[in-house]
Amino acid sequence: VQLQASGGGLVPAGESLRLSCRVSGRIFFESHHMAWFRQTEGKEPEFVAVISGSGRSTDYSDSVKGRFTVSRESGKNTAYLQMNSLAPEDTAVYYCAAQRVTAIGSSFSYRSQEYDYWGQGTQVTVSS
Repeated sequence: VQLQASGGGLVPAGESLRLSCRVSGRIFFESHHMAWFRQTEGKEPEFVAVISGSGRSTDYSDSVKGRFTVSRESGKNTAYLQMNSLAPEDTAVYYCAAQRVTAIGSSFSYRSQEYDYWGQGTQVTVSS
């Protein structure tokens, strides 16, 4: 199973970026919650957003709620993170992660250790 994250870059504050995470390999995409975490040097990964396997449920950290939107497209085995009104404190390496769930309605996990598969990360830098 491979997760390929892309879409990072350098943008001025207030601008937008959309990250993509394409999932490939022996995986049933709809059976996995898809999440985004971010990490800065010397810190633990920070939860950003998560979307259920069906795409009907989402959750966000307080720091991005109202600015970021997570989505997924089953036909393309891809998850997205639309990031609007970016601020310098959003600067980090962003990672996508997948968690296999065994039951419909499984609750979200917010700890990085609970995710099964990880992408390689994409750098987002927001200038002031």
